[in-house]
Parts: sequence; structure tokens; C-alpha cells
Amino acid sequence: MTFPARDPVSGRQERIARLKTALEERILVLDGAAGTFIQSYGLDEAGYRGARFGDWKSDVRGNNDLLILSRPEIVAEMHRAYLAAGADMIETNTFSSTSIAQADYGMESLAYELNVEGARIARAAADAAAEPSRPKWVAGAIGPTNRTCSISPNVNDPGARNVDFDSLVAAYGEAARGLIEGGADTILIETIFDTLNAKAAIYAVEELFDALGYEVPVMLSVTITDQSGRTLSGQTPEAFWNSVCHARPLSVGINCALGPDLMRPYVAELARVADCYVSAYPNAGLPNAFGGYDETPSSMAKHLAEWAKSGLLNIVGGCCGTTPDHIAAFARAVKGVAPREPPLVAPAMRLSGLEPFVLAR
Repeated sequence: MTFPARDPVSGRQERIARLKTALEERILVLDGAAGTFIQSYGLDEAGYRGARFGDWKSDVRGNNDLLILSRPEIVAEMHRAYLAAGADMIETNTFSSTSIAQADYGMESLAYELNVEGARIARAAADAAAEPSRPKWVAGAIGPTNRTCSISPNVNDPGARNVDFDSLVAAYGEAARGLIEGGADTILIETIFDTLNAKAAIYAVEELFDALGYEVPVMLSVTITDQSGRTLSGQTPEAFWNSVCHARPLSVGINCALGPDLMRPYVAELARVADCYVSAYPNAGLPNAFGGYDETPSSMAKHLAEWAKSGLLNIVGGCCGTTPDHIAAFARAVKGVAPREPPLVAPAMRLSGLEPFVLAR
């Protein structure tokens, strides 16, 4: 077996090959929420700043990604905790590490460094936890940014936009380049609420691969915002898949917004139509009156065990409100359960607006 000679990260292409083999053999376990873990530290403004950002001109409390540079020991401890719980793959703590998202803190110039260092911290933790027969993988996380290319931020001006496609491409490309340089095995474009944003991210990543001369797998995860069964920009899961399937992702799935009880039908819809692997990492229920999450590891694991036995899953993990205890319960729940087999999808013209359209042959 040969691998692209240009990839400068030692062993990455071999790990990618083993990832694809592992997905054929078992359901892989992704980690849980970063925000929930970080919030358990109760950091104040000084706790977020650390020594390096003690004199920063604006407040930074709540910028969880900044901890990569100001408190890397916390981020490393989070990765170790999820790996110890049984995660096969951990996400970098880079959900908001784009220049667009970091602009809220005046930290646009740190975006590339955040991604490089975030991937390096995760890579070190994964390598330390790996065993010869059990590799550990790093997914380079790219969130949706806090702007949308399809929806006006002004209810009185439907045509208004606060970001454009080219700006998103530049921001996503910078983030992806840093993640790959830092050692990520995959690029995970996640919590997609606007398909046009996702298309910008896909375009940016493909453009980056062309420039590098090698590539890593791309994973996509969409957010169904409520029981309407649609993304924020209005698409159903199948319509979303029709919009992005040209990227030939390693996996497509759903995360965030919903708990496992409400998410199931939408995961089933993707599992029916997607000819790649399917992931799911739900929230620990909907937020309660105090902003917390009530789904316990055992209550969530019962749902996810049923999903697995019903043939819906290839990758399972947790989003908001989940902890290492949740991930440990999920790992136990899917252990020994056969992974979903991607269907053979007959060739057809598949189009999408808000709804899917299939032109039969």
C-alpha cells in the first residue's frame, strides 16, 4: 500500500487507511461536548486570559477556543478524559477558530494559530492513548461561524447579508490549513445550519487539497434545528444530502439542537439515502429552565443502542451537555453491534431546494 509522498505528517495516511477499515468493522465512538467539560472549571475572565492575554483589550470569557493558547492543559485534559472513556476519535477544540467567529473578541489574527495548536494538542493526546491494535483519530473541527450566507440578519431587509461566500471560503480555508498542519486526520465540518456556508467550507477544503497535493477525509454534520425536521436555512435532511453529496464525504450525520428522542427520524432519513457512513452526536436533551441538560448517560445510551441495532449508525458521540460518562455509556452500548452498511444508491438525477427531488430514470 502506498500513500501520498507529500503529506508531511508522519503516519497520517496510514491512520486514514486504518480509519476506513475500522468503519467497515465496527461502530466508532466520537467524543462529547467541549463546552460542557470546560464550563465545569468555572473559569472567570482571568482564567480565560492566562498569562499571554492578560492585557487583551476586550473581554474573552466564553471564548473556549482561546484556551488552546491560554490554558492548553485544560484542553489536553479534556481530550484525555474522552479518550479514557472510550472515544476512538476526538475533535479539536476549534469550533469557533475561524477569523469570522474570533472577530467577536478582536482575535481574527489568531485563527490560524488556534487551529494548528488545537490539532497538535489533540494529536498528542490521541497518540498517547493509541495502541497498536486500536488507533485513535483526530477530527479537525470547523464550526459554522456566527454568520449565515443564506439568511438576512435584518428582518426588515430580507436581502441583507453580513457575510459573503468568498469571505467564508477564505476563513474556512485558513482554518482547515491550520488543522491539517497540526496533524488532524480528518476535517469535520459540523453543526451546519446553512447549506451555503457548508458549500463554502467544502469548496475551501477542496481548494486546499489541490494546493497541498494530498488530502484527508471530509466529514459533514448538519443540525436539524427543531421538530420541523429542517435546517435553519430550510432544508430537509435528504435535500441537504443532495446539496452536498458531490463532496463524496467519508461520513454525513446530524449533531446538536435535539436530544436522541427527537433526532432519530432525521438520522434514519440520512441513513436511508446517504451512500457514505453516517454519524450522530445528539445533545443531552433540550436545555432545561436553568440552561442545563437532563439526559443521563444511561437514558441516552438506551436510545443510541436501539439506533445501532436498527442499522442506523457508523459513528456515535455526544454534543451539548454530554460528558466523558456519557461517552463511556455510548461505547458500552454499541460494543459488538454491527455497523450500518451504506446502501447501494441507484443512479438518478437528484436535486434539492428546500425539498429533495429525484428524477427517475
